[in-house]
Amino acid sequence: MNKTMLQGFNWFTSGDGQFYNRVSDYAWTLKDLGFTGIWLPPAFKGAAGGYDVGYGTYDLYDLGEFDQKGTVRTKNGTKEEYLKCIWVLKEAGIKVYADVVLNHKGGADYKELFKAVRVNPDNRLEEIEAPKDIEGFTGFNFPNRKGKYSEFVWNFNHFSGTDYDDITKESGIYKILGDNKSWSQGVSQEKGNYDYLMFADINHDHPDVKEELYRWADWYIQETRVDGFRLDAVKHINDYFVRDFVKYLQQKYEGFYVFAEYWSANTGSKDNYLYQTDYEFDLFDVKLHYNFYEASLQGEHFDLRTIFDNSLMINHPFHAVTFVDNHDSQPDQALSSWVEDWFKPLAYAMILMHKNGFPCVFAGDYFGIEGEHPQPGKKDTIDKLLYCRKNFAYGDQDDYFINSNCIGWVRQGDNEYPHPSATLFSNKEDSMISMYLGEHQANKTYSDYTGHHLAKVIINEAGYGDFLVHGQSVSIWIEDGINIK
Repeated sequence: MNKTMLQGFNWFTSGDGQFYNRVSDYAWTLKDLGFTGIWLPPAFKGAAGGYDVGYGTYDLYDLGEFDQKGTVRTKNGTKEEYLKCIWVLKEAGIKVYADVVLNHKGGADYKELFKAVRVNPDNRLEEIEAPKDIEGFTGFNFPNRKGKYSEFVWNFNHFSGTDYDDITKESGIYKILGDNKSWSQGVSQEKGNYDYLMFADINHDHPDVKEELYRWADWYIQETRVDGFRLDAVKHINDYFVRDFVKYLQQKYEGFYVFAEYWSANTGSKDNYLYQTDYEFDLFDVKLHYNFYEASLQGEHFDLRTIFDNSLMINHPFHAVTFVDNHDSQPDQALSSWVEDWFKPLAYAMILMHKNGFPCVFAGDYFGIEGEHPQPGKKDTIDKLLYCRKNFAYGDQDDYFINSNCIGWVRQGDNEYPHPSATLFSNKEDSMISMYLGEHQANKTYSDYTGHHLAKVIINEAGYGDFLVHGQSVSIWIEDGINIK
């Protein structure tokens, strides 16, 4: 069966502590829909305690077990509920991918005095003040965990930068000074050197840090039994550290899957990153997301024949995690680039019916989003697309990219899933494309499973059908009368 992942959360997922319980209750439904994996939010305690989405990492060892940052549970629940949720999902045949944030730490337990130099936030290679003593929040000893699981204490030597000087009470980007210490290499060259992102920036070049993060990863995998990691913000982390870290995990844990967020639409940057990391893991197809975003804004003026141009889906099909939107691109977030509502069904059909990539469905699109700018869910529409992917998105793909406003393709099926399908997209007006399904399909009748088009298409003696699609819509044509188990 085709692989399909659910990103199980959005930025405004309820903080009532019942998230893990709700996911557990939904596990077998996810299996029936055709999902093979789920990406769960960061499970460790964040600097904002029970309100933290998880990306303000405080204690990697606290999965909702210790009274820290004003709470025992995390936003999503307790450790016991988290482990139960993973067990239930795995019993249902769903692989579980943990969101892992190793770039920074927030919510330090105490401040320290050390030398640092302030840098230009737009060019981190440019020092804008003389080196001086500052007081930064870089001490982490987790007093309420009391050394359980790990006695490692973090101090300023384990970080490369921070964002606040408590002596002057000034915010900024401060590079922490020390012997042979600087920003990491092997990071994005945006802003001169994009090692620093937020909070206290972890120095992955420090041998003690490397040892501790490897030790933590072993503990986490053995404690939770997750099937893989989603690595956050890797363009801010030394690429050789990430490469070696992933190699270690994949050699030690058979079948362990890793995919990562390198947020850039620059094709060259992605090509280089995959090369530098020895193609050890997959990346989110950010370029494809932005193609969807632009197509949704431009409407009929966007040339659909270019929708996959420069995407990982095409350039690196075996390393592309395809998505339409996620928690970072949703409205009001730092990377907001929300695909317009009318184009969402087309975009989801494009990632779910295409032969390339590992598609990820966003919970915000599926269930909807609450908050200041609520977004409706598209569960009914996406369910139909999931059904088509589960049963009719197999075998060779024949593309019909012959019109700037209407494209389509045929999936020919394979031995296990032998039934062909024809998918069409229009961003302008009602359209038709004649597509070949094979002479063995002659005289068979096809209907649009999405329900968008009510016509019937009969395959002619030569194996062609004149397939239809309404304007600004998508249609997926499958043979009438097929009994799917």
